[in-house]
Amino acid sequence: MPLILGVTGSIAGGKSALCEHLVAKHGAIHVDADKQVHGMYEPGKPAFDRIVAEFGADVVGEDGFINRRVLGAKTFGEPERMAALGKAIGDIEAELLGVLNHWHHTLAGDQIAVLEAVNLFEGGRYAGRCHASWLVATDDETALQRLMTRNHFSREEAVQRFASARDWQERAPAADRVFHNDGTLEEFLAGVDAALQETLAAQREGALPEVRWLSWEGRRDRRKQAKEQADVES
Repeated sequence: MPLILGVTGSIAGGKSALCEHLVAKHGAIHVDADKQVHGMYEPGKPAFDRIVAEFGADVVGEDGFINRRVLGAKTFGEPERMAALGKAIGDIEAELLGVLNHWHHTLAGDQIAVLEAVNLFEGGRYAGRCHASWLVATDDETALQRLMTRNHFSREEAVQRFASARDWQERAPAADRVFHNDGTLEEFLAGVDAALQETLAAQREGALPEVRWLSWEGRRDRRKQAKEQADVES
């Protein structure tokens, strides 16, 4: 059976570095959910026209593709606009579940596959189709500085991107492992290697525990149902 991992974390936290390391050192197959979704609104696809109609022609760059920096400035930190963007793109959940289901049915038993997704826990049933979910946690100021350097953002632009970020501590109960990436890259990746070997060993022995996301999602559903009932009764 292949090992299918889900990796998530806040923006500029280090989840991409983790995934790239798994590819380079361990031969993992890697799909970045953001890039997969970007492919859903390439020129000529229905979502392209829906996004332009919703957000304006200025979101189209000189190359004819959606300029994600311009689009991001119109959506990050704005829940209603983010919801409008999701609607314009289409069925993102089906797209990503299709990737995971393909891996389950086609990969050989010694292969490792990694889905990197910001909304691994909240966006759909993705974590439930992974054998383990890993969360990368980073101090906010450290991540902010990394984002400014990596993307050549002003501090204002970087803060805007962080406006919709989720606190890693709220998501930690859904993760099977939490990696703290506030030290050196070498220390961070050494922890990743150790965790991978432990996970592979547990899988070989048939001792992988049930993913923690299942119980976390169950609690979240119960809280939602209780709130809805309270709203009805009030």
